[in-house]
Amino acid sequence: MDAAEVCRLAEEAAVRLVRFLYCDNGGIIRGKSTHRHALPERLAAGIGLTVAMQAMNALDQLQPVEGFGPVGEIRLVPDPASFRVLPYAPHQAAMLADMHTLDGQPWGACPRSFLKRAIAAADALGVQVQAAFEPEWTLAVRTDEGYRPLDESLCFSSIGMLTAQAVIADLVDALQAQAIEVEQYYPELGHGQQELSIRHTDALLAADNQIRYRETVRAVAWQHGYLASFAPKPWPNQAGNGAHLHWSVWDRTGQTNLLYDPTHPTGLSRLGRQFVAGVLDHLPALVALTCPSYNSYHRLRPQSWSSAFTCWGLDNREAAVRVVSTLRGREMPSTNLELKPSDNTCNPYLALGGLIVAGLDGLRRELELDDALRADVDPATIPEVEREARGIRRLPDTLDAALDALERDAVLMDALGDLLARSYLAVRRSEWRAFSTADAAFEQRHHFFKY
Repeated sequence: MDAAEVCRLAEEAAVRLVRFLYCDNGGIIRGKSTHRHALPERLAAGIGLTVAMQAMNALDQLQPVEGFGPVGEIRLVPDPASFRVLPYAPHQAAMLADMHTLDGQPWGACPRSFLKRAIAAADALGVQVQAAFEPEWTLAVRTDEGYRPLDESLCFSSIGMLTAQAVIADLVDALQAQAIEVEQYYPELGHGQQELSIRHTDALLAADNQIRYRETVRAVAWQHGYLASFAPKPWPNQAGNGAHLHWSVWDRTGQTNLLYDPTHPTGLSRLGRQFVAGVLDHLPALVALTCPSYNSYHRLRPQSWSSAFTCWGLDNREAAVRVVSTLRGREMPSTNLELKPSDNTCNPYLALGGLIVAGLDGLRRELELDDALRADVDPATIPEVEREARGIRRLPDTLDAALDALERDAVLMDALGDLLARSYLAVRRSEWRAFSTADAAFEQRHHFFKY
């Protein structure tokens, strides 16, 4: 889709405002809008944005990062291919935007450009990654005392389907209207908790779809009088919300799934095993991108089905990387892997880009997937001495520790680049300081409403 087609579609749909959306270093979806009459100009030139926004944390506190102060401007330049009329916002549409310098080059602190670089690096090795985020989220009802879960139904309960059915029906319609294909739906373990999965696609569109998904769920829930929270731990005594990351690796044509090898006991090819080995090798640092909020680490704990150890397993939902069982008769196309330690507070461009970078490092170094890291039981039940001997490590148990691991990881830091790495670390470290010195109610309130 080009700029002329976008303008034509906007006029046909009687669009008045078009949102240029981006996701910042704090995982917050932000943006600016333009009127349709100015759209041709803004498609070419973008909308101005202060450089300071990439140093703003989730509390809207500007961090003192060199080069990210009151002086300097970039442009939000929309991707015409991402144009969608918004079914939940009358006469409005949205596009996902890249951050460009004033001379039209990708800005070094642009998360979407980081993912594009990772995709290009994969292409240089003759592969492409397809992916889908699998978000969990909580429906909440406003009361005089605050918010409470929509219901107290059980996991996969038909009662849970009943209480949420009106929201889910409208949500499915709204997603499909934006060319997002729905796969499955069910009520999850937590009270009011929902899971609605969408189909995998190429990596950039998968990250774009995660932004659209979060926006759509919140909007549709709001129209029904509910608040939808994507917080990793919206209530301390309820199950946490993840955003498991499913991925597969294909040839350049997108016709052959390069993960698949029916002759290997795991069903994974040598390339697939190398990719997983790379992800596991970098995982302590990678979780700073996939589980990047203070609240994330109340969920990322042993025996919480969030996978708190650096291990892999066949359909083991307590393993950090799950080798997903295939669909009978569709073994090749359905072969995929699931990263469990991932949640909705992540910037999807950084999370998916980081996963690709880690996996490609495994391919370049021809890493072997260590069978000692395979867990066929809950890794928390393996004696600590045995875990240490096998190299199964506990993932960082705080955001601060995860950021330390990221800062030590030369591969991920180099891939992020100086501007993005410095601004990201500053933003997330400031959030660690703010929430670690405040009480639990402050933490819960801010994560509950912002994600």
